[in-house]
Amino acid sequence: MFRNYRPDRCYLIAEIGGNFTTFEEACRLIDDAGRCGADAVKLQTYRAETLSSKKAVFDMENTGVTSQYDLFVKYQIGEDLHRQVSDYVRATSLDWFSTPSHETDVDLLEKLGVGAHKIGSDDAWNIPFLRYVARTGKPVLLSTGMCTLEEVKESVAAICEEGCKQLILLHAITSYPTHPENVNLRAMQTLMREFPGIDVGYSDHTLGPIACIAAAAMGARVLEKHFTYDKNAAGPDHQLSADPAELKEIVDAVRTFEIMRGTGVKEPAESERITRLNNRKSIVLLRSVKAGEPITLEHLAVKRPGMGIPPKFLAELPGRVVRRDMSAEEVLTWEDLQ
Repeated sequence: MFRNYRPDRCYLIAEIGGNFTTFEEACRLIDDAGRCGADAVKLQTYRAETLSSKKAVFDMENTGVTSQYDLFVKYQIGEDLHRQVSDYVRATSLDWFSTPSHETDVDLLEKLGVGAHKIGSDDAWNIPFLRYVARTGKPVLLSTGMCTLEEVKESVAAICEEGCKQLILLHAITSYPTHPENVNLRAMQTLMREFPGIDVGYSDHTLGPIACIAAAAMGARVLEKHFTYDKNAAGPDHQLSADPAELKEIVDAVRTFEIMRGTGVKEPAESERITRLNNRKSIVLLRSVKAGEPITLEHLAVKRPGMGIPPKFLAELPGRVVRRDMSAEEVLTWEDLQ
């Protein structure tokens, strides 16, 4: 289902839905996402007539007060463009899937052979719809914006009851854009504790790369970021989307973090093998001493390098006798002592 989903690294989704209306624009976004190192691109599959009443309005920073229906009519894409785009992505190394908003959208995506279904936060507590999606048997990514923890529990139960084998929860804030004081990345970790065995990630609507990078460092298994070719392009989502330079920054930072994260075993790094000998301290002689002569504290100091007797044995050495003549500044080893 997910060609690029691996247990050892974060799965990075470039959300292109809403940021194209033509095949050429979609291809440009897909190609750019691949060059940036994303694992998947995500579409949005909806029809205005089944998504919104004509009385619903947006009242958000990125839209102002405007008709939801009219905006959805402007940016919805039809079945032919869905098919063209899905075929194009299949020829790349990227995964693709979409966010359906109605049962007929799910049916269309199933006909196109979609690998997974992403549930937007607007449907996160739409239990009948969640059950319908789960019955496809495909992996489900559930955004949890606007939800209480109890609502998430109810939605998870419904999805699992329908036999879903792979569920991923995404912490999200449904504010466009989301400002730092509202991000609440610790809620993502709450989901991790409450739903052991379910992968948890973060769907980002902030400006800039910081929230995604921080979420990865806090354990996100999946990151979703809106993606555009131009932040100044016409449309409500472009301004809060990553452009290619920003997405590449996120991908590179996350992949570097995954290397830095390491094994968790506290032990010297391989790069410290020589430094551990040269830069640690051990017991050295402050003055020369003859073979058979007993050592006193006045003979000893703790200095670099660390190739000799460790400093913790300093108090045990007075009275010990050296086997050979030794000069000042020599490192003292156990082999030097009788």
